[in-house]
Amino acid sequence: MPELPEVEVSRMGISPHLNGEVIRTFVFRTPKLRWPIPEALKALEGQRILSVSRRAKYLLIETSVGTAIIHLGMSGSLRVLDAQLPADKHDHVDMILNNGKVLRYNDPRRFGAWLWCEPGQEHKALSNLGPEPLTLAFEPNYILDKAKSKRVAVKSFIMDNKIVVGVGNIYANESLFSSGILPTRAAGSLSVLEWQRLVTEIKRVLEVAIKQGGTTLKDFAQADGKPGYFAQELQVYGKAGEPCPICGHLIEEQKIGQRNTFFCSECQS
Repeated sequence: MPELPEVEVSRMGISPHLNGEVIRTFVFRTPKLRWPIPEALKALEGQRILSVSRRAKYLLIETSVGTAIIHLGMSGSLRVLDAQLPADKHDHVDMILNNGKVLRYNDPRRFGAWLWCEPGQEHKALSNLGPEPLTLAFEPNYILDKAKSKRVAVKSFIMDNKIVVGVGNIYANESLFSSGILPTRAAGSLSVLEWQRLVTEIKRVLEVAIKQGGTTLKDFAQADGKPGYFAQELQVYGKAGEPCPICGHLIEEQKIGQRNTFFCSECQS
């Protein structure tokens, strides 16, 4: 599933081709992805794109009359192509521009979404979200306060979008490893210094992943079709039974919150 770095890389890839352009029309080849595609999106036809932004794992294409909100789901991807190119089997949505280009949405599993938001409103999918992890709002004192007396595993805690958005499974595993914290620890048991380390590592890992173009494991590819290269940087994720890159102890695996979790019990405590 594309995580925050993959979605941010997609935003960076499509933004230069969309900003300031006029939407000519939409083509919907399926009426429903994860949810029905709202016909209200047609209101954007003839409108100029003011910005392409990201909130959590949602992409927002804003105009003066409303905003298209896109979620890539498990296998969704976006390409900017010549509008004359024929659609492939899993190309479900085209946003055709006046300049002869098309933003084409491909999604084999159809777990993604195209949503609509009225101007000045906040879509319910974006309500109750925590701060963005790469902003100043996500800092040790904030999360220390949120974690007080919490018995939930720290890995599950930092993956909760109400606490902080976009720290997906891969990046939670990697950040906990590089900060030396066991993922099974109760969130409320971490000290100020441990939260300082973990917040720093979450930011660092996400920033490196964005620079590397994301992590290609199965379905993700960048907006230009190239794979993400952060998979080459992974220290523990998916490496159960392999030697720890620091101490040589075998990487362990267990389920936390129904998600595969990888750690070194020697280097993390």
